[in-house]
Amino acid sequence: MSDYTIANLKEIDDSAGERAPAFEARFGRKHLDSEHLGVSYFRYGPGARSTVGHSHREQEEAYVVIGGSGRIKLNDEIVKLRQWDVVRVAPQTVRAFEGGPDGLEVIAVGADRPEGGDGVIVKDWWTE
Repeated sequence: MSDYTIANLKEIDDSAGERAPAFEARFGRKHLDSEHLGVSYFRYGPGARSTVGHSHREQEEAYVVIGGSGRIKLNDEIVKLRQWDVVRVAPQTVRAFEGGPDGLEVIAVGADRPEGGDGVIVKDWWTE
C-alpha cells in the first residue's frame, strides 16, 4: 500500500444513481485504500429528506456541511444546519438529513468499522 492516496469524491460512482434523483451518495472508503478512515460525499436536493435513518453499532461519525443548508434529525431532535457546521454523532444515535431551500452538501467522515460495516437502518423514520 502506498503512503498516500488521492481520490476525487465527485468522480466516484453515485451509489444513489437514477433511483433517487434528488440525492447523491459517493462513498470514498475503498477508493482511499485506508485501513482506518472513510470519507463520503452526500447531496440532498432542495427539500429532499431521507425518510430512512441509520445508526451504527460501533462507528462514530462526523459530518461537515460544505454547501447549502438543511436539517438533521438526531434521535428525536431536529437541528438546523448551515454551511461549515460540523456535527459529531455517537454510534447509537439514529440520524438522517433534509436539504434546505438551496439543497444540502455534506462530507461524512467515519473511523474503523467492523468487517462488512456496522450500519443499522431504520426505515420510515423521518416521515413528519
